[in-house]
Formats: sequence, C-alpha cells, structure tokens
Amino acid sequence: MSFSMALTNHTTTKVTNRNSYQFMIDASLVYRMKGCLYGQAIGDALGLGSEFMSKDEVNKNYPNGLKNYDQIIQDSHRRRWAKGAWTDDTDMMLCILDGFENGRFNIHSVASNFKDWFNGTPMGIGSHTYKVLYMGDYVDQPEMCSKLWWKLSRKQSASNGALMRTSVVGLAQNDVMEQAEAICKLTHYDPRCVGSCVIAVSIIHNLIWHGRQLSYDEIKDIAQRYDDRILEWVDAAYNSTDISMLDLDEAYSIGYTLRTLSAALWCYWHSPSFEEGLLTVVNEGGDADSNGAIACAILGAKFGYKSIPHYYIDELHNKHLYDCKVTSLLNVIVSKSYKR
Repeated sequence: MSFSMALTNHTTTKVTNRNSYQFMIDASLVYRMKGCLYGQAIGDALGLGSEFMSKDEVNKNYPNGLKNYDQIIQDSHRRRWAKGAWTDDTDMMLCILDGFENGRFNIHSVASNFKDWFNGTPMGIGSHTYKVLYMGDYVDQPEMCSKLWWKLSRKQSASNGALMRTSVVGLAQNDVMEQAEAICKLTHYDPRCVGSCVIAVSIIHNLIWHGRQLSYDEIKDIAQRYDDRILEWVDAAYNSTDISMLDLDEAYSIGYTLRTLSAALWCYWHSPSFEEGLLTVVNEGGDADSNGAIACAILGAKFGYKSIPHYYIDELHNKHLYDCKVTSLLNVIVSKSYKR
C-alpha cells in the first residue's frame, strides 16, 4: 500500500491481503507521523533564529517575537544557512531515517550515515559529536568510540546532540526503547543522554501508534531506569507554569541534554497547539534549534500534521528533498504494517 493510498478522505482505510487478513490503517496515524517529522525540521529551522541568544537578545533582535523564517537576522552565525533551512539536528535525524531497513533502524547503517555526513560539509556540529565521529575506526566500533570520549570527559559530557536527532526512532512499530538506546550510544554514552532519548522516543511512539499520552508517572518511571538526575528536570517541566522558569538561555549549560528535555516536556504538557509551542520555545533563546527540534517533533506527533500552519511547511528550504525523504519512509512503514 502506498502512502498516498493511506490518506483517503475517510478516517480509516480497510485493506484485505491475499490471506484474507484485514489491517486497518488509521489516516490520523500517518498524519501524526508526518507531524512529527515536519515538526522536527520546523522547530530546528525557526529555532536557528534565536540559537545561542539570551532571552534579552531575542527580545532585542525580535521585538515583536520571532515568528517566521524571513525575520531571522543575518549575523555571522546564521547567514551560513538559507532562511528556512534546518541545521545539523535534522541532518543527523535524516541519517537515522535513511538507516531504516526491514522494519527497524540498522545501527551499522546509521553509524555509517553519520560518518558520511561528517566527511561532507556539516555545519553546526557539536564538539562532542565532532570528537566521536572524527575517530578513524568510528564506523567499525562506534559505541566504543562514544564510550571512550565519555570516559575522557570524566563521565561528565551529557550534551543534547543525541536527543535533538532522535524523534524519527519513535516511528518504528516495535522495540523503540532498545533502538533509541543503541542509536544514542553511537555518539552519546552518558545515561542522562540515553534516558533523554528513550523518554522522547517513548512519548512520540505512544502518541503515533497508540494515540495516547504518556503520563507524568510513566515518564518518571522511565527516567529512574537510567539516571535519577533526570527526575528533577521532569519535575521542573511538569510544575513550571511558564517556560521561562526553565532558564533555557542559561549560558553555561544551554546544550545540556536535560535542559533540552525539559523544554520538550514543558511543551508536551503545557502547549495548547503546535504553533504556540513552537513560538514559545524558540523565543526563549539558548540552544533554540535543538530545543525546537525535539519539542516540535513531539508537538507534531501530538497535534498532527494538519495542525501545523502551512507557511512553516511550505517555506522550508529544500522542502522537496524533505518531502521525498518523509514520503519514502512512510511508504515503507505503512507497507510493513500492512504485511504484518
């Protein structure tokens, strides 16, 4: 079954295979998948406009708020990208997407895709990810390289470079926690990074495949399996009445995986719509493209593709390329589901 066939005017499409089994393809499931993937790119692309800015700098540069790609100031950092272009966050997510084979993500293929991307002209790559991917034997022993650099940091390095790219793993139908762990450890070995990725992927997977939201208690249970330090950030996201209470622009830890996780969780629990969540998180500054990427991937899965204003989709730079990547993946997933 093709992706286009799944998007009929009906809520569900009934398919009968040669063995007379019936599989119900819920069109809303496909829209949630699309919402997740386009949300990722949109949050990344608009978040670039306030990346590495303090909240005061955001207010100064965008006195009426950052709302669209055309507003993005062209300073020495941002002018390297076309307006509406995603950054390394979504580049690396696409490396994972391209590793989807036979119903799951092939870890070796993903590692190889990371290395190929690194050997090209990557822009915006984080220092930790750079060090891991630079190693000559990375493709053959990626987890060993990842663990080595974590140990060299005295087990302190816990940046958001894995969390920012992990959203697509939630689209897999089975074993998503296991796959999220393995893909995270390709570059980020710290348990705070692994737990962050598993939480985000579990939220997305449940929204897409089961149409349900993981509860506060369920998320805390996942956090405790990996590192108790995650718990305080889950609590902060849940209990903060305003996203500003998370201090996303805090200068010394803007790229910390748990700060980015808290931004995503805050949007998940408190944003009433995709657009409001998008604009709220990117106008806080800090590591706004990474915060926006994972937060908006979750919001896209929660509210669906149709909830995203057309402007943000239509004005993505290289939209045709992204459309092809998304459609190709969803065709494979729908086809695989049909055969089950």
